[in-house]
Amino acid sequence: MTSKFLNINKIVLSFAVLALIGCTNLDEKVIDEVLGSEVADPEAALAAAYSQLGEGTFVDHGSVFALQEYSTDEAILPTRGSDWGDGGKWRAMHEFTWDANNDVVKTTWNQLNFGITKSLTAISSANKSNGANKALFLAEAKGLLAFYTYTTIDLFGQAPYRDPDNINAPIQIRKAETTIDALITEVEGLIPNLADIKTQNTHAGRFTKQAAYALLADMYLNRAVLKNRTASSFNFLEQAVNGGGTDMDRVIYYSDLLINNPNFSLESNYFHNFDINNHTSKEMIFTIVQKKIASSDKGSDNDLAYMSMERIQKPSPDNRGTNANCVTPEFYYSWNGNFEDPRFHRYYQYDDGTWFKNDGTDVSVPSTSKVEGTGKPWFHFNRGLQVGQQYGPKITNGNFELTSDGRIKVFKLFTEKNTTLAADFTPELNFDNPSEAVFTQAQINRGVRNFKFEFDPGLGNNGTSGMDVPLYRLGAIYMMRAEAYFRSGNVGAALTDVNKLRTSRTREALFGNAPGVAIASLDANTLFKESGYELYWEMYRRKAMIRFGKFDLPGTAKPASQPYRRIFPIPQATLDASKDFSQNPGY
Repeated sequence: MTSKFLNINKIVLSFAVLALIGCTNLDEKVIDEVLGSEVADPEAALAAAYSQLGEGTFVDHGSVFALQEYSTDEAILPTRGSDWGDGGKWRAMHEFTWDANNDVVKTTWNQLNFGITKSLTAISSANKSNGANKALFLAEAKGLLAFYTYTTIDLFGQAPYRDPDNINAPIQIRKAETTIDALITEVEGLIPNLADIKTQNTHAGRFTKQAAYALLADMYLNRAVLKNRTASSFNFLEQAVNGGGTDMDRVIYYSDLLINNPNFSLESNYFHNFDINNHTSKEMIFTIVQKKIASSDKGSDNDLAYMSMERIQKPSPDNRGTNANCVTPEFYYSWNGNFEDPRFHRYYQYDDGTWFKNDGTDVSVPSTSKVEGTGKPWFHFNRGLQVGQQYGPKITNGNFELTSDGRIKVFKLFTEKNTTLAADFTPELNFDNPSEAVFTQAQINRGVRNFKFEFDPGLGNNGTSGMDVPLYRLGAIYMMRAEAYFRSGNVGAALTDVNKLRTSRTREALFGNAPGVAIASLDANTLFKESGYELYWEMYRRKAMIRFGKFDLPGTAKPASQPYRRIFPIPQATLDASKDFSQNPGY
């Protein structure tokens, strides 16, 4: 195996034919050109398929994240004064007013279609090759195709496909209800040819056997929903596609393979899973590897951290937040009784022992932490959910204000665009029109912010990040198994898994590294809340809300909704350009 594939993020690929894929559709002409082209290097074709996991698809707030999180109780992007209006496209995600012309819907559809097309190209290229790694590359390409396809049928109910080895084959439209079983069978069939993680030079950024196990657990957990999306209840105990037992038995089976694997273990510091050096986390099963490269390369993105930070909050003299998204009151108050949970919040401690309390008692912090590449001081904000008055550095003449002994001064912060308005993050949102997520300039401080993901100040504000974006990690697998046990009637085993997550996480040294506290009982509502504690903002919430019967309920600026909105519309531009697709019911 050559080194260039092992460092896929260093490869700069320029497939002209891929640029011809319309931002609207995968029409036959384009697929003819893509799949009929001679791709000499199967490694490069596979690297392109991996690269599309970035390129905004799963790393930018405005694509898969927007559909999986802004449509739920975990996240909202309101209009704040003159910012984030954008024709109402962000508000529509929360107000449930999106339609087939919504730009967020269209962007997500296009990016996932790029992923499908690049995976098909990688399959075609691998099939034509005679290299020693042919079987491995082919299995990985097919695994990526399954992952992109599963995400697409989950969000849109249908996805395009074409035989990658026959340029004359017609386009097929794979519908969720009939495709999920075939996808499960396909991924199970790949396992013999996939590598075990950390063998054959693989890592969490590659589609290994362990990534396949995680994807299979996810697909089995959601199979009942995909087969009958608008049902009033779901049959989670249907006979499994393969292997005997029920769907939930297979979730447990594949989860066991990961939980019992010595390569993986739960991190006591929950937030290490979302640090910019989280490649060292022992929870990572399948991730999007990000690397500090040219800031114009959207294969790496700081959005998950940048979007929730106020503009006046500056990790370095060269960086700021953007005062955009926040959590809803419903999600914040779901933590009642659990605000001491190690996953809720974590204070930052500097090397000299200084803790940033963010409570008005801070006078200064050391300036010895430096931003890589610039040498400028790095101010570390706390992690997790941030509520109340915020404190931090100020900039004068392009640099942080320092004390006489060279420490960074800490000030009470006021919003950047309304300098007399304190940056006081309130749980309540209190929109003037409760059905519209719109704030005046005098209200732009509202909303608890999420600093779960570490801000990387190395290159730009929302440019690149060194944080690997987890697609599947061990904490998620424990939650999947807990839910499968619960739906199988084994509440005791489900409670054991939930408490394993709660007690394995510990608080910072400021609180004596105290572990989280176990709970005594478990019901469906408690399990749903625990899922949120472990997985918030990791693109799981929409699926969980549908499974638990919560997605259609009213909430902040969200009316009660009809079941057809459990999937999104096919973009109108795609329908106009291709006769192969049909619009989803209700749209």
